[in-house]
Amino acid sequence: MSRMLRASAIMAAGTMVSRVTGFVRTMVLAYAIGTFALGDAYNAAYAIPYSILDLLLLGVLSSVVVPMIVRAQQHDPDGGRAYEQRLLTLSAVALIAVAVVAVFAAPLLIDLYTDWAPTSDKYVAAVTLARFILPQLAFFGVGAVAGAILNTRDRYGAPMWAPVANNLVVIGVFLIYALLGIGGDISKVGTGGLALLGLGTTAGIVAQAVILIVALKRVGFAFVPRFDLRNARLGEMGRAGVWTIGYVIVTQLGFMLTTNLASAAGDVVDGHGISPYTLAFQLFQLPYGVIGVSVITSMLPRMSRAVGEGRLDDVRSEFGSSVRLICSLMVPVSLLLMVLGPAITVPIYGHGTNSVANAVYIGNVLQVYGLALVPFALFQLLLRVFYSFGDTRTPVFIGAGTTAVNAVFMLLFNALLPARYTVMGLALAYAIAYALGGLAAWWLASRRVRGLGGWTIGMALTRMYLAAMPTAAVALAAVWVVTGVFTGLGFVNSLIVLAVGGGLGLLLYLGVAHRMRIPEVNSIVGMVAGRVGR
Repeated sequence: MSRMLRASAIMAAGTMVSRVTGFVRTMVLAYAIGTFALGDAYNAAYAIPYSILDLLLLGVLSSVVVPMIVRAQQHDPDGGRAYEQRLLTLSAVALIAVAVVAVFAAPLLIDLYTDWAPTSDKYVAAVTLARFILPQLAFFGVGAVAGAILNTRDRYGAPMWAPVANNLVVIGVFLIYALLGIGGDISKVGTGGLALLGLGTTAGIVAQAVILIVALKRVGFAFVPRFDLRNARLGEMGRAGVWTIGYVIVTQLGFMLTTNLASAAGDVVDGHGISPYTLAFQLFQLPYGVIGVSVITSMLPRMSRAVGEGRLDDVRSEFGSSVRLICSLMVPVSLLLMVLGPAITVPIYGHGTNSVANAVYIGNVLQVYGLALVPFALFQLLLRVFYSFGDTRTPVFIGAGTTAVNAVFMLLFNALLPARYTVMGLALAYAIAYALGGLAAWWLASRRVRGLGGWTIGMALTRMYLAAMPTAAVALAAVWVVTGVFTGLGFVNSLIVLAVGGGLGLLLYLGVAHRMRIPEVNSIVGMVAGRVGR
């Protein structure tokens, strides 16, 4: 537990700074271009390279590449060095080719992810932005492989801190755009303004990749291009990776449906389309990114080694510790998101070209996403159980079922709800789907490792929720009192609600959980107290 805490703390610190600068990034973005037509066009173009990377690389990294690098380090005479060089060479060449093709295919990609007419201003602007943003595919992919190699060497700092540089570059670009006074009117932005937004976004990814490559060099990794691909174990990677790519295809089909429904809603009610969905989803992912990803990144290599050595008890122990550690913080945060959503989003997004009313709507979407936080985190942890066994097939079927459930509920809520509530319905469908998908994944993973300690984990989660109830009550009281006394949620009112409901609420949770002797919270409190004492 202490080793996991130390590794997770290093990553969480970097991720926290990354997410904080990410907050500033989205604040400046909303201030500069808003959540109307230009905001929707930018967010649609921005999402596409990440969807392609999910399809080609990022899912394969965690499920296939990391375990294969670990095995090469364990069994190859050179400690896996040549294999890592081949992998980096292959990734660079392939992703450069993909980036070139994607730039030319930008109109088709925008058409797939939106419901906009080809003659509309949104569509034209999104295509132009995509052509400036898509070249980042090559840099992001190479950086991701470099980060995976660093993680297998238990070097977690650079992969978690490099996105900070990305955010700082993009923040600078958005500030320049805002200072130039171009504004959020999509009919007046022009190619120059779109180029500034798109190329500035790509420049951030370039900076991130450079930092990761430098970090690799500092740990003694000398990159030598290797094109002897017969020794790259592509067959083994392909057999394992094809299922992971299948999983990503399924989830991306679900994402395409989401963006199409959101874009259609935005055409009916301006400001209620892709932008509020994207901005709320980014905030929803913050706790998982800070807490969950940090734990999972340090957990997967250890679980893979335990599986390779036949230590199933250690696999169960690693999984149980990870679940309890993640949920000890996820549980209170999920309740706070459900209560404080608008109070969180108004200070972040209620400025410039974006109104307070639009920021409140983003907060309403975030409140619904709060329901999905714990189920989503557990779902991701359970998938890593299969990946540690080299099983990339089972997650495809779990993902397909989850995506199918999500699609059914999205279509249902889209048909039943008015357009102004469509994006909230998409968030609710997401929560339901991951709750059901998590149950299926638990049952299958438990069979694989002969039990996951469900009773122990269930009791631990119950105690965490009981400890978090006073926190939710304090947050709810803060909302009622402040909105009742000061009438509404402006910038200052929201900060008061966050300070009382969020700040005091979390301190109350830590105190109650400490008195209830919840071990994971005690470990966190002890680690923080020790650092403060020193």
